Amino acid sequence: MADIRSEIEKRRTFAIISHPDAGKTTLTEKLLLYGGAIATAGMVKGKRSMKHAVSDWMEIEKQRGISVTSSVLQFRYGGYCVNILDTPGHEDFSEDTYRTLMAADSAVMVIDASKGVEKQTKKLFKVCVLRDIPIFTFINKMDREARDPFELMEEIERLLGIRTYPVNWPIGSGKSFKGVYDRGRERVLAFTANNGQHQVEQTEWEPGSEALRGALGPELYRTLQDDIELLDGAGGAFDLDAVRHGKLSPVFFGSALTNFGVEPFIREFLQMTTSPLPRRSDKGEIDPFDPDFSAFVFKIQANMNKAHRDRIAFMRICSGQFTRGEEVLHVQSGRRIKLAQPQQMMAQEREIVEEAYAGDIIGIFDPGLFSIGDTVCAPGKKFAFEGIPTFAPEHFMLVSPTDTMKRKQFIKGMMQIAQEGAVQIFKEFNGGMEEVIVGVVGTLQFDVFEYRLKNEYAVDIRMQPLPYQYLRWIQNETVDPKALDLTSDTRCVQDMRDRPLLLFTSEWNVQWAEEHNKDLRLEEFSRG
Repeated sequence: MADIRSEIEKRRTFAIISHPDAGKTTLTEKLLLYGGAIATAGMVKGKRSMKHAVSDWMEIEKQRGISVTSSVLQFRYGGYCVNILDTPGHEDFSEDTYRTLMAADSAVMVIDASKGVEKQTKKLFKVCVLRDIPIFTFINKMDREARDPFELMEEIERLLGIRTYPVNWPIGSGKSFKGVYDRGRERVLAFTANNGQHQVEQTEWEPGSEALRGALGPELYRTLQDDIELLDGAGGAFDLDAVRHGKLSPVFFGSALTNFGVEPFIREFLQMTTSPLPRRSDKGEIDPFDPDFSAFVFKIQANMNKAHRDRIAFMRICSGQFTRGEEVLHVQSGRRIKLAQPQQMMAQEREIVEEAYAGDIIGIFDPGLFSIGDTVCAPGKKFAFEGIPTFAPEHFMLVSPTDTMKRKQFIKGMMQIAQEGAVQIFKEFNGGMEEVIVGVVGTLQFDVFEYRLKNEYAVDIRMQPLPYQYLRWIQNETVDPKALDLTSDTRCVQDMRDRPLLLFTSEWNVQWAEEHNKDLRLEEFSRG
């Protein structure tokens, strides 16, 4: 028991979130460099570059230079076992990010120093607040011309509604960026860029020293002294309890591209975060230090290895110790199963693990049994973790195979991609699967859907845009959808679990349905 507790206490599991192009993937790579998990960084430079980020493994990601799926990466640093959940930055894939945040114990929010808080940052931040998890801020790209740091802090507090505490403070920006002032240690840290190598050259100075004055020049030196005085006099006190409840965000300044401030960030971050948090279930909170194994599925990814046509269910371990080959209960089906080949991932690289602990993420071969939100636990303890909500898509297409002879491959590919949560598919009420309605949160998901059907299942499709903008699940089991009083352009369909729902072309049509069917209860998301 002591060994299990010790291992769990070492675990730190966090997600990295940001608006596109804020530098999230670059920061992830530099953290892996410091953890010794990779030797050199592969920078994301778009289609023309022959190098791609280690966390972007899908071919379409390499072509477009964006992350469209969440990667799971593990490394050890400073006595901790670190699990990073690298999420898609693009807003069209925000639902995958939401599910990933359900598996994290804290979040690192990356903000572009020249752009500040952007649209997608606000969306993702709201999800973090709902989870009541610690939120850390890394203000990136200080090696480029940046906005005033006080202005950036004020914007975070005003737009996101969270208090901030700068753990370090930048000295200059762009070409004049010299390093950061570490407030806790009262030292100035200056770094030398090193083209992505593991070690960086670092110099430390005392804030009032002549050596520092000479290195910074009179103007930057005077600005630093004024900033320190202002921060110490007007800034709020640091409150670790407020950090751990998502009320106060520690802020770090740096540049992931040039390695400025990355190592001080990861060192401080690991000390401020906690070991794995308890998880809610239908039997109450599950303590991570309970020796009995439990986990839930937060992501399913098919064809990570195209040669093997495989399908991996990613599980967040919530309690106890997992041992390879042990028998567990799949709660939703009631079946006892053996998880024989648990894997841990470094992007597309895999390693069979013999044991894992609460806080770890493992990948399990899925024969088609698992769905997102499923619970597995020790056979003697039957409970289910809270489900992961499915949100209503906002864009819809009528989809069918161009070659009717490939209907079987079409249905298989479509079902597998939908089970991953990448798209949602709907069929006509009590109808077949000759053609289906595909719903997505963002239109780029249609491109990925079409690309994957063609490249992974050899199926070409035709897609016809549909005018619907709103989807609502029907919550009353006693309601006959065919007997509802609806507008002529409202459509009644079923999801893949045969649950009835309605597609609407406008918000006015939603209101009509509710006003003309008094007993009708509609929901914007499906609860697990």
